[in-house]
Amino acid sequence: MELWIPITVAAAFCQNLRTAMQKHLKGQLGTTGATFVRFGYGLPFAFLYALVLHFVFGFPVPSLNATMLIAGALGGLAQILGTFLLVYLFSFRNFAVGTAYSKTEPIQAALFGFLVLGEHISLAVAICILIGIIGVVMISLARVPLTVSAVRSSLAGRPALIGLASAAFFGASAVAYRTASLSLEGTGVPMQAACALVFATLFQTIVMVSWMSLRDPDQLKASLKAWRAAVWVGASGVAGSIGWFTAMTLQNVAYVRALAQIELVFTFLVSWLVFKEVISRSEIFGCLMIVAAVVGIILLG
Repeated sequence: MELWIPITVAAAFCQNLRTAMQKHLKGQLGTTGATFVRFGYGLPFAFLYALVLHFVFGFPVPSLNATMLIAGALGGLAQILGTFLLVYLFSFRNFAVGTAYSKTEPIQAALFGFLVLGEHISLAVAICILIGIIGVVMISLARVPLTVSAVRSSLAGRPALIGLASAAFFGASAVAYRTASLSLEGTGVPMQAACALVFATLFQTIVMVSWMSLRDPDQLKASLKAWRAAVWVGASGVAGSIGWFTAMTLQNVAYVRALAQIELVFTFLVSWLVFKEVISRSEIFGCLMIVAAVVGIILLG
């Protein structure tokens, strides 16, 4: 099994954990505050990871270059916007539809990867990606009333558009991060990923703190007061980001983001095993489609 596969699965698990905690914090902090804690509280952990790689494992620190700085900044900004829109979806009663659209990220990442990096994916993997996305949509629409008006508003309503925009920003950020990390070649994949992550997280923290200081100082203060919970969001977020950056340094972005759809399977396992929630047939079938797509990507990628 190629190394990027278990790394991606681990990153998806960490992201699932971080999203759950971030959704809980949104009730306390609002959209901006819940977006900020992912980056602001993750920064110390990102620095610590890079320091351990250098001083404990002996990876050399790479020299910065224009490609890394520009791509890292663009990726950081796109991820802020994607995260903000995704957290904002929680404000809608039918946010599940928007979340389903946000999972079209692998398709959009494949498009950005082709346009920016000239990366191609095979027809077989493209079919697997499509199967996985259909599975996600089935799960997200499983509890939407099947009336003409409800389906129309769900598929073309505001949450759907926000979800699509969120996916576009996440897809663009993933390609930008791969570009930034690959530009640091010669220092080892872990350090390439770590340095790109540190720069992106530092940039994101500066942008968020500056914005919140000027436009929403109350949310910044609330974010600092909620440090006991927020620090876990930051830790789990960086753990996931370490996996994403490393996997995307090793493999095509579209493959990594498609395999990451397994995150939704983790969500349903927790709902079923821990919270004893009832899962519908369409949700089970959607999970099976995602699993089939993941297996296909692993075997064919």
